[in-house]
Amino acid sequence: KMGNAESNAYQNHLSRFLPEEQSDIDGLFNTLSGLGGSSGAKNAKAAKKTVTLAALQARQSAHTREPLPEPMTVRLYNGMKSIDLPGKSSGPSEQIAKEQFVIFMSNLLKGNADEKISIIMRMIAKTGGPLKGKQIQEFTEDLITSVVHVLSYRKELKGWSLENTRDASSGVKALASELLSELKLPDGTKPVGSQLLETNFDQSVIEDWVYRVPQISVFLSVVIRQGLHVLHSLPDQTNDILNLVPHCKGIKGRGVASLFDIPAIIYINSHLPAELQHKWQLLFSSRLHGESFSQLCAHIVNKGPCIVILRDVDGFLFGGFASHSWEVKPQFQGDNRCFLFSVFPTLAVYTYTGYNDHYMYLNHGQQTMPNGLGMGGQHGYFGLWIDSDYGKGHSKAKPRCTTYNSPQLSAKEDFTLDAMEVWAVGDTPESAGKKGKKSILDVDPQAQALLEMAGKSRQSEGLREPIEEDEDDD
Repeated sequence: KMGNAESNAYQNHLSRFLPEEQSDIDGLFNTLSGLGGSSGAKNAKAAKKTVTLAALQARQSAHTREPLPEPMTVRLYNGMKSIDLPGKSSGPSEQIAKEQFVIFMSNLLKGNADEKISIIMRMIAKTGGPLKGKQIQEFTEDLITSVVHVLSYRKELKGWSLENTRDASSGVKALASELLSELKLPDGTKPVGSQLLETNFDQSVIEDWVYRVPQISVFLSVVIRQGLHVLHSLPDQTNDILNLVPHCKGIKGRGVASLFDIPAIIYINSHLPAELQHKWQLLFSSRLHGESFSQLCAHIVNKGPCIVILRDVDGFLFGGFASHSWEVKPQFQGDNRCFLFSVFPTLAVYTYTGYNDHYMYLNHGQQTMPNGLGMGGQHGYFGLWIDSDYGKGHSKAKPRCTTYNSPQLSAKEDFTLDAMEVWAVGDTPESAGKKGKKSILDVDPQAQALLEMAGKSRQSEGLREPIEEDEDDD
C-alpha cells in the first residue's frame, strides 16, 4: 500500500517535466549517485541508488572552480533531505533517494509558493521551525552570491563581467537587505535594522514573503539550473530567467568598470518595462567622454529610453530611468514609467506617485529656464538634478520628492559629481539613425537643413565617435 502512495506522488511530480526534462534529471541523478561510490552497490543490483552530500560536493569540485559556492551546495542538500517520503522509516537519512531528488526539483522549479516553502525553510535552517531574521538574511545573501557566481562561471553574464562592473559584494548585501525589507509580520509591521535580525518569523510569514518577492524563486531556479547544470537550456525558461541579466553593449575593451554591480543590474533591470529588459548599451561615461554637459547631451539625445547613474564625491550611487528619448527643450517630458533609484548605500527603486508629471527634463543654452538634466520634483527642487555647469547637482526631498516619493539620494543635498554613466535600454530607436555608422543627419541633408533653418546647430558635430556596431559583446 505504502509503496503505491509513494509511487503515485512521485509519478505526479515526474509528470510535471517534459520527457526531455525527465531524462535530463535522470542523467543528473545517475551521475551524482555514481559519484557517491559505495563499493557494495555493484553486487547488490537491488541496492537503490542514492545521492550523498559528498557526491554533490564532488560534482562541484570535479571542476577546476566550483560552479556553486560550498554553503549553497550544503543548502541544496538540506533541501533535498527535508523531503519526507510516505512509507519511509522515520528519521532523516543522510542519503537522498531518487524520489526526494525529483520532488525537490519539481517543487522548486515548477511548484507554487506553498510547495516551495517547506524546502526553503530547511535550506535556511536544517532544524526548520520559526527562523530568525539573521538566518533569512544569510540565506538571501548566499542565494544572491551564488547567482552572481554561477552566471559568471557558466559565462552567462552576456557581456557583463566581474571585471567591468563594480565589486559585487556590497551589491549582494544591498540587494539582500532590499528583498528582506519585504518581510511582514502577521500584524503588517515590517521590522528593520537590528530588530529585523533578532525577530522570529514563522512559516506562514516566510511563505507570504516568497510569494510576494519573485526574485527568491527566480534566483533558486537559476542556482539549480545553472549550478547543477540541469534543465538549463530547455525552452520553457520564463522571461524572468531569460532577461535576468540584460545583454551589455559598448563597455567591452574600453578599460572602464561600470558604476553598476551585477546584483544592482539584475534588480534595476527587473523594474524596467518588459520590452526593454533584454539589452543595455553604454551611451555616455564621464570617464570615457569627458566631464562636459554638451558632451553628455550629444551622446544621449534621441537615443530612446535610458538609465542614468551617477556617483557623488561621497560615494553614493543613484540615478533614474527615463522612459522616453531625452530631448533638449524647456518642458518636462517622459511618462509614469520613469523612476528614480538608489544603488549605494541602499538599493531601492522609487516609482511615480501621481502627484505631478515632472518625470524628466533636459535643457541647455537657455536664458530663461534652468539648464541641466533633472528628474522629479520641480525647478530648483529636483529629486535628481545635474547642472549644466557640469559637476554640480542636487537631490532635494524634504521629506520626499513629490513625483517619485524618493528620499534624498545623494550624501549631501547639494552634491559634487564624481562620475556618471548613461545606458540606452532596449533596442535603439530607428530615429537614432545608426544605419551604417551614420547619423540620420548625414543620411538626410533635408533634415539637417530644416534644423539649421530652425536655428538649431548640430550639437553632435565633431563630438561623435565611431559608433560601435551591435556585435555580441559576449
